[in-house]
Amino acid sequence: MQTPELLAPAGNMEKLKIAIHYGADAVYLGGQAFGLRNKADNFSVEEMKSALDFCHSKGVKAYLTINSYPRNEALSELDEYLTQIAPLPFDAYIVADPGVIDAVRQISPERELHLSTQANTINWRSARFWQQQGVRRINLAREMSLENIRETVIAVPGMEFEAFVHGALCISYSGRCLISSMLTGRDANQGECTHPCRWSYHLVEESRPGEYFPVVEDENGTFIFNSRDLCLVEHIPAIVTSGVKALKIEGRMKGINYVASVLRVYRRALDEYLANPDGWKCRTEWMEELAKLSHRGYTTGFLFGQPQNVGQEYESAYIRSHDFVGVVDEVRDDGTLLISVRNRIKTADIIEFIGPGMRSDTLILQSFFTVPERGAAVQVETANPNSRILLTVPFKVQAGDLLRREKIETA
Repeated sequence: MQTPELLAPAGNMEKLKIAIHYGADAVYLGGQAFGLRNKADNFSVEEMKSALDFCHSKGVKAYLTINSYPRNEALSELDEYLTQIAPLPFDAYIVADPGVIDAVRQISPERELHLSTQANTINWRSARFWQQQGVRRINLAREMSLENIRETVIAVPGMEFEAFVHGALCISYSGRCLISSMLTGRDANQGECTHPCRWSYHLVEESRPGEYFPVVEDENGTFIFNSRDLCLVEHIPAIVTSGVKALKIEGRMKGINYVASVLRVYRRALDEYLANPDGWKCRTEWMEELAKLSHRGYTTGFLFGQPQNVGQEYESAYIRSHDFVGVVDEVRDDGTLLISVRNRIKTADIIEFIGPGMRSDTLILQSFFTVPERGAAVQVETANPNSRILLTVPFKVQAGDLLRREKIETA
């Protein structure tokens, strides 16, 4: 049995390091041009160099997204960009547009090419066509069923395939969306999507101005916008045995809490399956972990044909049971933790520490110290976002571990 790659998003250097800490085999990241997530922090050329050094020092591959659809007026800029990044040792470029492929072939002919889901590859003839163009790997369209994936893998030997297993779904056809362009003037296919499909909508009848009716969905429909999020952890065996080379997680614009929590689940689920395929089963704690993240209810997408719900979640509104409150920056020689606070915490809070391998420990905060820019640390009862604190805990923690707290409901 082949060991598929677990491929994670890296919207900036912090997310990249978190992805690797939590078990990614490879990461995908964007530069400051020609990607499809221009609102992510993304990487300058100098930051790309540092990112590649860090990835390769950890034995992790790094892929660069160049998957927008540039217009004529952007082609000279594209050539300049490709020339600038040509010396960087990316393991592959992720591309979608044939013109971009042609430009890469002229400027970096040795570069391995992976085809983005934006290219909408949904059958084996398309996959064979791209193989003839020198593409090494194809990220298959999310609209493909498991049966179609298996057929395509068999029909195109020598081609690598990857499939999304977790993350947000676009209501358009594999990301080819015009809603953002029409409503805001920002083109999703140029990396400027404002995600209007995630806005809250109401219906107004022409003869009743001022009367707003919520657009909702129930067990009978209607799916107007607000797609549920993809979650295929329950189907790891089927995905692996389909023959795909990589399991891809969506989310370059998500925070480090999302990256860490999703990766720790899929890393453990994949490793347990590879170690014992016959005895594998999806663990309850994996689904509980994924339910703690901000998400829109989970679906299996088109894997089994018609989209199906996962577990007992049927809402299209965002669901989240826990708040991310901090990250461990350093474990000092005496065992004291230096923590960056991301959400307000106080004594008596019940804090959960999470790490790779589904490692988890909980304590009640009793005392901690702030770390001022100058002077000695001061014991306090509350710490605000963007501050740093010193804390000791009675269990093992690593730099890169995250802190979270059950969500505090406000009236």
